[in-house]
Amino acid sequence: MAGFFVDLLYAVRCDMETARRIEIYDTTLRDGTQGEGFNLSLQDKLLIAQKLDDLGVDYIEGGYPLSNPKDAAFFKEVKSLHLKTATVSAFGMTRRRGTKPADDAGMKSLLEADTAAVTIVGKSSDYQAKAVLSVSPEENLEMIADTVAFMRSNGRKVIYDAEHFFDTFRSNPTYALSTLRAAEEAGAAVLVLCDTNGGSMPETIAQATAAVKKHCSAMIGIHTHNDAGLAVANAQASIHAGAAHAQGTINGVGERCGNMDLIPLIANLQLKLNLACLQPGTLTRLTEVSRFVYETANLNLIPGQPYVGSSAFAHKGGMHVHAVQKDASTYEHTNPATVGNERKILISEMSGGSNIVAKAGQRFQIEKDKAALRRVLERVQDLENQGYQFEAADASFELLLRKEINRYREFFKLDHYRVVVLKTPGSNSVVEATVKLHIGDTTEHTVAEGDGPIDALDRALRRALKRHYPDVENVRLLDYKVRVINSKDEAAAKVRVVVESRRERADGTKEVFGTIGVSGNIIDASWQALVEAIEYHLLLTAEAVNSNDEK
Repeated sequence: MAGFFVDLLYAVRCDMETARRIEIYDTTLRDGTQGEGFNLSLQDKLLIAQKLDDLGVDYIEGGYPLSNPKDAAFFKEVKSLHLKTATVSAFGMTRRRGTKPADDAGMKSLLEADTAAVTIVGKSSDYQAKAVLSVSPEENLEMIADTVAFMRSNGRKVIYDAEHFFDTFRSNPTYALSTLRAAEEAGAAVLVLCDTNGGSMPETIAQATAAVKKHCSAMIGIHTHNDAGLAVANAQASIHAGAAHAQGTINGVGERCGNMDLIPLIANLQLKLNLACLQPGTLTRLTEVSRFVYETANLNLIPGQPYVGSSAFAHKGGMHVHAVQKDASTYEHTNPATVGNERKILISEMSGGSNIVAKAGQRFQIEKDKAALRRVLERVQDLENQGYQFEAADASFELLLRKEINRYREFFKLDHYRVVVLKTPGSNSVVEATVKLHIGDTTEHTVAEGDGPIDALDRALRRALKRHYPDVENVRLLDYKVRVINSKDEAAAKVRVVVESRRERADGTKEVFGTIGVSGNIIDASWQALVEAIEYHLLLTAEAVNSNDEK
């Protein structure tokens, strides 16, 4: 089998030059929403559809209109988006047994969705036809043919999804192929081979796809799941063997272990195999679309996700950073900018001088100051030993660097802060923070209430600073994360707080950055991170003003 796969790949590579484009069919809005924890509102689905169209996918599967009112509403509302390149497809099943297509509620809902394309899923398995649908294998073929023909007669382009195709091809290839021929003869434009259980191997996928190519003339598609961790590999194996249409979801969301992740597939096709699959010039939006879907669904992104993850082009080891500075290809398989991502130089106890130089950049020009590099590196190592991590706290690292090279400015000094929480039975807690600061020769003593101790501290701090530094209003806290460092110490353990903030520059552009605090007291760790966020913003704002004045 392995020998066959190698021979097949060699043969089809010769044909790749003539293959100009692979159709991309996105099912994030339908199959993706079957994944645990992945939920979308109607507005979410419309926003994602717009992003997918901007990316340049060929098809957007909007949902199953008979299943719920939200999906039915989507097909009405999506028309107002006036999509430029993507064709919207409604999803449905073959007609019910013993029912004419015109009388079937599912068929009616597909027509009412009024989409140019419809996707019909049918059984490839003679066993499942009998066990699940309670029909004979012959009637299953009739249901497939009747459904496809009915949709074609109503002017719809039909994409036929052959459910459980690869499992059946192994057990009963004759019947599996007969279901495809039934759909093709009835007018299906695309025959999609589905690895529904996600357990097939690439060589099996390639062999079956090649066999289908010999028996069918319609376009062949591939739909894989990731239960064996091979969804992308299986899709590529099918494409190598002749498939020209790939179905999947953004970020691989979906039931069980997920659908095939379109992100690495698209990047691999275009960057590694020279196969076009998006509209020209849109590959650079891949990272943006990936993160938009995570954010819209309120999910945490996966740092190590290929191509688009925040760590996909992150370098931490000193030797690696040193090499990347000379030639990025030494530790990067492609330019991160091609997919809209960026290189990250991480600062940690594993860092070398190259990391510090790369992170400092041209702005500080310390590459020749060996003593400064040593001081910064030693300081980083000492703080990381205490529980600090600067990988997600770039702004805190810059402040550390500035202090070591005398480029730091102090804007205020803390006299004290106090946080009081009042809780009485039957009422919500009330939190009050008091902050006393020395700003030059002035003392500011302010009080603020908040939804919690951190919010109250943040409000009191800003109130104290606002009269002296009005621009403090242009930096806002976005996210707040707490991690216990030495959990074996139980309640006495230290905590690490990472605050993500967004600052607005004078020209209206925005920057998102992170700061960090570590303490055995969660309030104090939070205070450190809050203060550094304010200091970082005020420093950069002051430098920008001075730079403009000099001009």
